[in-house]
Amino acid sequence: MNKAELRSILRQVAAGEISCDEAALKIKTAPFEDLGFAKVDHHRGVRQGAAEVIYGAGKTEEQILEIVKAMLANGEKSVLITKMSQSAYEYISSKVPLFYDKLSKIGIAGEKISAENGVGKIVIATGGTSDIPVAEEAALTAEFYGNNVLRLYDVGVSGVHRLMNSIDDLSDAKVIVTVAGMEGALASVIGGMVDCPVIAVPTSVGYGANFGGLSALLSMLNSCASGVSVVNIDNGFGAGYLANMINKL
Repeated sequence: MNKAELRSILRQVAAGEISCDEAALKIKTAPFEDLGFAKVDHHRGVRQGAAEVIYGAGKTEEQILEIVKAMLANGEKSVLITKMSQSAYEYISSKVPLFYDKLSKIGIAGEKISAENGVGKIVIATGGTSDIPVAEEAALTAEFYGNNVLRLYDVGVSGVHRLMNSIDDLSDAKVIVTVAGMEGALASVIGGMVDCPVIAVPTSVGYGANFGGLSALLSMLNSCASGVSVVNIDNGFGAGYLANMINKL
């Protein structure tokens, strides 16, 4: 149930079209659906403005499919799935319409939403090409929620002139997501250039002393640039979701 559906129920009660008991029953069944292995939160759209997202890693193909079917049956036009395997895509796409991006492991069941016009621009920038899978998770998440997204890939500090070439795009952004591994310096560089919020995403890209992304995480947390916030290692989804919220304020 989304906010529009909740308002519709309340209008029906006000107009005398349904009783209070009937409305209460509809709302009572909205919060969640128990599938045995999962309790699907159908009420999240009312509380947070966006429906539940399925985290695909660790779930069986059958479990993902049943959650998708439950959400689509309860009025969701599109369902976002993160960390989805190729085998899960092949299994589920034979049962329901499903878009899949194998690079970011993002799946979208149901309708694939197009970006809205007129919403401020989100820029996704990466330090290197190896950071693109995490960046695409952020970009596709932001696009799923109807945002205009511009991708600036492979503009890291080892060749900072590449970043300078995109200064106009950075200046026009309402929020910027920086995705980088190694020492994670890109967030500080961009953060010192722009007047909008910067969301830093450390990635696990790097050699041994990178410690699976810990070096980039600590660098970003200790950024000297104001206005930089940091999400967890490889959490492109979290960055894309937060960028969407900021962009639509």
